[in-house]
Parts: sequence; C-alpha cells; structure tokens
Amino acid sequence: MELLAVQLKQDGLCTVKDLAHQHGVSERTITRDLLLMREQGLPIDADRGRGGGVRLDRNWGVGRINLSYPEAVDLLISIAVAEQMNSPMFLASLGSVRRQLVASFSPEKRHKVNRLKSRILIGVTASTFVQASVAVPPNRVVQTLHLAFIDQVTLAIRYQNEGGETSERQIEPHYLLLNYPVWYVIAIDHLRDALRTFRCDRILKAEPTGTLFRLLPKEEFQQSLDGNDLLI
Repeated sequence: MELLAVQLKQDGLCTVKDLAHQHGVSERTITRDLLLMREQGLPIDADRGRGGGVRLDRNWGVGRINLSYPEAVDLLISIAVAEQMNSPMFLASLGSVRRQLVASFSPEKRHKVNRLKSRILIGVTASTFVQASVAVPPNRVVQTLHLAFIDQVTLAIRYQNEGGETSERQIEPHYLLLNYPVWYVIAIDHLRDALRTFRCDRILKAEPTGTLFRLLPKEEFQQSLDGNDLLI
C-alpha cells in the first residue's frame, strides 16, 4: 500500500483498472487497498464518470505521515544515535522531532523505547584496518537481529570470524555497540557459555529460536566493552 500511495501522489489521477495492471493484481485487490488506505486516514479522492479515477490529495505529506510502532521506534533510535555521536550537522531539529515522536507513544511504549535506547551504545570510531573489511550484512539478517534485539529473543546464527571460519551459535542479543561505521552485538554466547561480542556484518544467517531471555545490566558486559575482543 505504501507504493500505491506514493504512485497516487506522484501520478495524480489513476484508474483502478490501470493500477491493477501496473501492480499485477486484480481490480478487487486495488479497491480493497484503497478502502484500507482511506480507513487509515489517507485523503483519497475519487472522480466518477467517464475518464474518472482516484488520486491522493497533493497537500498530503509529512504532516500526515502514518508510522507503525516499529517504524517509529527505528526512527527514534536513529535520532538517539545521531545525537550521541554529537555530529554538528543536521541536529538542529532532531530534538523537536524526537519530542513529537515520544509524545505519540503511550506511557507503556514510551518506557519500552527509553529502555531500548539505553541498550544502544556509542563507542570510538573503528580503525582504518577494521573499516577496510566492513561488509553490508544481508537484509534478512539485519531485520531478524533487529526484531530479536527489541523482543529479547535468543537467536540461532551462523558466524564467520576474522579468519574466515564459520560456526553455529545461539546468542542472546543484549546490547548493540556502534564503533562507527561498524555495528557489534554484545551477547551471551550459549556455545561458549560466556559473554561475547560479534560483528554484525559477519553474521551470515540468523533465525529466532522463540526463547526469551532476561536482560542483564550493562555492568555485566563491562569487561567485554573495555577490551579489544571485537574481532572474534
């Protein structure tokens, strides 16, 4: 539906028949999606009669944007990361955006988001040696890790270490650490029954186990954070 909304705003008047053809679905599916979009508050107008069609009010924009809870959490955490990095650029309005996002949450969700923010740590900039080896992790791995981190669910992962050796692990993702531009997950490693730090871009595969874990205080991981074991 997001792609449909963008198209309706960019293209103006479109017929249901044309939309169905472009998206490879039935006219009934398009009609149902348009109804759902209206129920979500999107201002969709319809012109009846010959040559008519549907369109999204061109005045609709950022002020009417609808974010899901996970999307709002992602944005809020990204703002918190930017603020913690203390970059002088583009920070002028972030405080206002953050306050508006926080105000949109229920008190219960507000507490949950604040707890999540406290689990994201900002460290030093990675060395040029480390930066040279950074890769982009697969989207599925990123999404799975993200959900497991939020929901405190144990992950089954396939991990490749610095030497290229792979191993199967079960980890509890307690904290995330950014040594820009490298992300690490600070975890309990069930294979070693110990605290371990894993580079996120070296996680080749990740699947949730469905097992919840209890969050440990950051102090429990202090030795790992203070050490140099970020390339296991």
